[in-house]
Amino acid sequence: MLRNYIKIAFRTLWKSKGYAAINIVGLSVAFCICVFLFLTTYRQLTFDSFHADADRIFQPYFFSNDPERVTRSGGLPLPLTPTLKAEYPEVEAAARIMTGATSLIAYQGKYFDKLVTLTDPDFLNLFSFPLIKGNRQNALQDLSSIVISESMARTIFGSEDPMGRQLQVGGDDNPRNYIVTGVLADLPDNSSIRGDALIRIENAANYQADKDKWDANTHTAFIKLSPNADQQTVEDRLKLFSLKYFPSSIETLKKKGAQPDERGDLFAIRLQKLADVHFNTDISGGKGAPIAVVYALSGLGLFILLIACINFINLSVARSFSRAREVGVRKSLGALKSQLFVQIWGESILICFMGFMIGSLLAYKLVPEFNAFFEARIDLAYLLQPGFIAVMLGVFAVVTLVAGGFPAWKMATFNPVEVLKGKVTLKRPGVLRSSLIITQFTISSLLICCTIIAVQQIGYLRQRPLGFQKEQVISIPIGNRVNGRQVLDRIRNRLANDPTVLSVTGSGVNLGRGKDRVTSRTVLGFTYKDKEVSTDWLLVDYDYLKTLNIKLLAGREFDRAYATDSVNRVIITESMARAIGLKNPVGSYFDTDTAGTRYQVIGLIPDFHLYSVTDELKPITMHLSHSEPINYVFVRVVPQSLTGAMEKLTHLWQEVAPQSEFMGSFLDENIDAWYKNEQMLSQIFSLASGVAILLSCLGLFAVALLVIEQRTKEIGVRKVMGASIANIVLMLSRDFVRLVFIALAIAIPLAWFGMQKWLDHYPYRIDINAWVFVLVGLSAILIALATVSYQTIKAALANPVKSLRSE
Repeated sequence: MLRNYIKIAFRTLWKSKGYAAINIVGLSVAFCICVFLFLTTYRQLTFDSFHADADRIFQPYFFSNDPERVTRSGGLPLPLTPTLKAEYPEVEAAARIMTGATSLIAYQGKYFDKLVTLTDPDFLNLFSFPLIKGNRQNALQDLSSIVISESMARTIFGSEDPMGRQLQVGGDDNPRNYIVTGVLADLPDNSSIRGDALIRIENAANYQADKDKWDANTHTAFIKLSPNADQQTVEDRLKLFSLKYFPSSIETLKKKGAQPDERGDLFAIRLQKLADVHFNTDISGGKGAPIAVVYALSGLGLFILLIACINFINLSVARSFSRAREVGVRKSLGALKSQLFVQIWGESILICFMGFMIGSLLAYKLVPEFNAFFEARIDLAYLLQPGFIAVMLGVFAVVTLVAGGFPAWKMATFNPVEVLKGKVTLKRPGVLRSSLIITQFTISSLLICCTIIAVQQIGYLRQRPLGFQKEQVISIPIGNRVNGRQVLDRIRNRLANDPTVLSVTGSGVNLGRGKDRVTSRTVLGFTYKDKEVSTDWLLVDYDYLKTLNIKLLAGREFDRAYATDSVNRVIITESMARAIGLKNPVGSYFDTDTAGTRYQVIGLIPDFHLYSVTDELKPITMHLSHSEPINYVFVRVVPQSLTGAMEKLTHLWQEVAPQSEFMGSFLDENIDAWYKNEQMLSQIFSLASGVAILLSCLGLFAVALLVIEQRTKEIGVRKVMGASIANIVLMLSRDFVRLVFIALAIAIPLAWFGMQKWLDHYPYRIDINAWVFVLVGLSAILIALATVSYQTIKAALANPVKSLRSE
């Protein structure tokens, strides 16, 4: 019997090739898109989930209920974590983590750039990263110990045993020797903690100066609570800790008029679950992905799948009326409901299986292209994860049960007497099918609205003034193998008389995201005149303002004629001037610590975006230093020689820094990386909305085709009675257009509300214009009309004699 059902199913599908093709193509595309989006979501949701005691690991952070804005910061002072572990027995393990730019690693005359993470010995007990060689208890006991990753060991030592070998870490300015005491398995791609090697945090350059400072936030930290400890209880106990060690912060908030939050806190130390670290961009310093984006991706996948399922249901129900006589005859010959249900449902399962397999195969083949286009970094290995397999099998089961089971049940319950009398017909879309079509176009219109608004917001951010001129500037990362200040001086000297070069400068940080993919940041926090001040502490060199075309509002730029400029002179932005309460800051002094270090303001400049145009403008303080390393060189060239200038700098780099790779890029290209998340989101929305409208139109076309086939005789009668082609087209189209109007009435308010919430996350945002919704509404109506017009016009032009002659 089963073999007979399968044989009949294949024959039926072959007989209705168009119907089968539409369903298989729709489901294939939907399953392919779902695999991509669900893989992306799966990767994000499994971040940091592989640790043995992940539910007991937390990241401490500061909560401040400032009247201006509630703030949460993961930056902590160095003495906090050791004190926390010493005073609270609930803290089983604690590790400070400090990660900056890559460091130069030297071994037997070979040099490597590797990311070295500074931490505490508890790191190996707190996290369950596999240790391939060494002992967890003593691998980081000595200040001269270094634990390296498996890939780093392979790169540096090859097949040699790295244990006990000596590595030199750091450039020529301050190199230090370390002994390899452990080899750690490469950190997984879905880990919030990154690094190629581990050394003790006491080796940090500023450790001795800051180890007892409670107001210098330099790192993040993680703690592991004992099995019987509760997060809420520990946070309540930490209130006394805050009162003991941060009285000045609490007093400052009181002077500003701050009120306690619902938990009674002005200032508090709170704990964030490890599972949430990747999604909380405020606390993690913007390294993760907002959870809303992850949910949006999974929601898009479900929307696409829902539209494909609606197509399947609509086509199956609509086609069931053309197969009504077959069902009636089978029933009159003694076929049971269960037999008819199994046979028809088997056809649906076959279609779903073919769509699932083709979609999965497409996803498998297109994963590299998807990763390259969206920088998604999904791995095909995720396809074999038990959790992901369970999700996809669950999706397949739901689709076959809902999309295939309902039409099969509907057909199996036809009354054979009414069927054979011709009383089961399909004159107009029923309530169920109308609701499904409305759902389809609601989702499609919603996605189109979101896409247009997202693209507008990205365009607005791109056009927003940065505060500096990004065009005609080449950014060159210096790397760790050469002295940045020496390289900068050599380039200056070589290009001093070049007419195509306007100016050359250097800085400690890059603007945008260059080819080295490194972003470093130094934030200085201090109390000045009872005010908490936080500023980006930016190292620059001479001609920085000139090279970036930043205009001075008052004062002067750093000048070689003034020797003290490199000691305690600074240039500040307008927001920094407001933060320290100075209207005319040039010539004024301010202190940054209790040691009495005083800085004189010599220049005032407008605010500019140093790290991201999506963030609010922050105070910036520029300083000059002959001891701190220059990490980037900026060269401004004339507009007529952009390509030639890059080639010239490539050759020049081989002369001034032959041991370092040239990774120059144009600054405007680097700035584009600031919009990566928004650009990726808009691209995914564009892809999803395009697929959604395509699938919706595909389903609408097929339903219209089946409806018109059922109304062929009615159309012939109307033509004989004098109806015009226009009247017939209007009659056949208005039911579908009415459904699109209802869909728009639902989609537009949802799109407006959802995008308003999304835009609220941006300090600089667009206003949503009504014309967006008008444009989407007209487009949806025109698309619907275009979809059904071919069949309606064809039916209206048909010879009525033929339709009336047919049965």
